[in-house]
Amino acid sequence: MSLDNKVEELVIGLVSVSDRASGGVYEDKGIPALQDWLRSALTTPFRVETRLIPDDRASIEATLIELVDTARCHLVLTTGGTGPARRDVTPEATLAIGTKEMPGFGEQMRQISLHFVPTAILSRQTAVIRETADGHAALVMNLPGQPKSIKETLEGLRDAAGNTLVGGIFAAVPYCIDLIGGPYSDTNPDVCKAFRPKSAQRPPAQ
Repeated sequence: MSLDNKVEELVIGLVSVSDRASGGVYEDKGIPALQDWLRSALTTPFRVETRLIPDDRASIEATLIELVDTARCHLVLTTGGTGPARRDVTPEATLAIGTKEMPGFGEQMRQISLHFVPTAILSRQTAVIRETADGHAALVMNLPGQPKSIKETLEGLRDAAGNTLVGGIFAAVPYCIDLIGGPYSDTNPDVCKAFRPKSAQRPPAQ
């Protein structure tokens, strides 16, 4: 691989928000589902930082700040805590640590989930950009809590012939990370085809 075409490693934070899973009542399924999906979808180098925490707003905020500011993640994905129940405070914590809101991600997630369940309108997923004083930035996104829903919202929906019916949110993630100064990443189009304008596309690294 030439130095000029070397691909920088993408650092991804994975946060599962659950009182019971963090307390050992049951096994967390959110982080393993995310790791499996990322391994199938990303074709460029990445590594993950994982955190399992309770439904506590102060803990969520501190974890998101630590992952961006200290662990230097370029992307942070949370799962859990986005419903209407009193303990569901992940969106509030996410908005509190962000410097720019990115509401389109949450809007599209609900559009995808509404193809399956009418209660998708109760989901409050959102996304933000967090920018630090030293020039680092990350995209922070709230995902659903169930592995099936995580996969559906990331990939989108296809018909029996493989044609896209509803676009998944991850198609826009690599270009968003480009725009905030993060490393270039690419995806397996059989899982989720990343979209970029032609002027922003690069040939595969050798």
